[in-house]
Amino acid sequence: MSTSVTSMELPQSLARSGVMPLYAVVGEEDYLRDYAIAALRTAALGPGSESGFNFDIFHGDDCSIADVLSCAAEIPVFAERRVVVYKSVEKLSAREGEKLLPYLAAPNDTTTLIVAAAKLDGRLKWTQALTKRAMTVNCAPLRDPHLSAWIRQEAVASGVRLQEDAIQLLKEAGAESLYAVQRELEKLAAYVPADRTAQSSDVEVLRGTEPGASVFDLMNAIGAHDHGRALRILARNVENGEAPLRILGALVWQYRRLWKLKEQLKAGGREAEAARTFRMDPSRVRGFLAQFSDDQMAQAFDWFLQTDSKLKGGSGSAPVRVMEELLFRLCGTPSKPAASARQAQAAVRPASRPSGSRPVSNVRTVTRKR
Repeated sequence: MSTSVTSMELPQSLARSGVMPLYAVVGEEDYLRDYAIAALRTAALGPGSESGFNFDIFHGDDCSIADVLSCAAEIPVFAERRVVVYKSVEKLSAREGEKLLPYLAAPNDTTTLIVAAAKLDGRLKWTQALTKRAMTVNCAPLRDPHLSAWIRQEAVASGVRLQEDAIQLLKEAGAESLYAVQRELEKLAAYVPADRTAQSSDVEVLRGTEPGASVFDLMNAIGAHDHGRALRILARNVENGEAPLRILGALVWQYRRLWKLKEQLKAGGREAEAARTFRMDPSRVRGFLAQFSDDQMAQAFDWFLQTDSKLKGGSGSAPVRVMEELLFRLCGTPSKPAASARQAQAAVRPASRPSGSRPVSNVRTVTRKR
């Protein structure tokens, strides 16, 4: 019978039950996959074992399954166990994957085989056998409350104190990747004096985000039906090197939060939570949320799906043009004449960005809110 733990629960599971022969480390969050693999390696081999005789890594797109199985069948060298990591197995064909079936049925007791992937096709025989016989480590992106707790935990480890508004901005980076949050915390640790608490303005400066160009500003422009401002924000982000798909992901993530807050208020929740989330006066919250009706929100997620498909599948249109079309739809009836994002780029002052920093946002497959 299959068992499953989250990546955060894995250390307790290892302490309680020890290391097993088979693991399926699965989920879209790359940081959590790497975290789980490192925890398993350390539990099996001890600290500092990355380059030892008993640790090997293979990738599904550049090695043969025969090599993986041969390595997994070997006897450990001067140790009780060996660890074999097989990454990117989602790239295997069904026929290739089925070559794993004999090993999955009778794994080597002295080897820990870790099969890692962002996603597995549950229709395939070999993935069904894997999830049935292996312990699955769930590495899905952290949900909002867990993400906030994780950011606070990592901030303490980095020696950074954060105000609540700074945590909200860092959660935007976390929606893309937890590695992105770590990069921002490292920059904050070097930038903010030890005796001062980091604020949202510090996060914005280090991320290279120009004032008025964040996803919060884009939501305000959409709510106000201000096509021109929305397109200028799009142009500014594109000018700063932000990919249209990343901008879409950040926008989808914000709409999901917006929908959740609307539901909480309907259930009797207070405006304070929404005010903290959207960095506004509590007295303005209900007016802001009222700009996004339930029907409009449902329609927006349909448009997000269409835009996601166009950007990923190659619709023949330029990516910026695809995003412009989405913003026109989201803004609804124009409140003022709007210029295109490419025309607006000429009037946008390029944002200054510390050397080596990267634009941060969110990339994620779009799913409709239910």
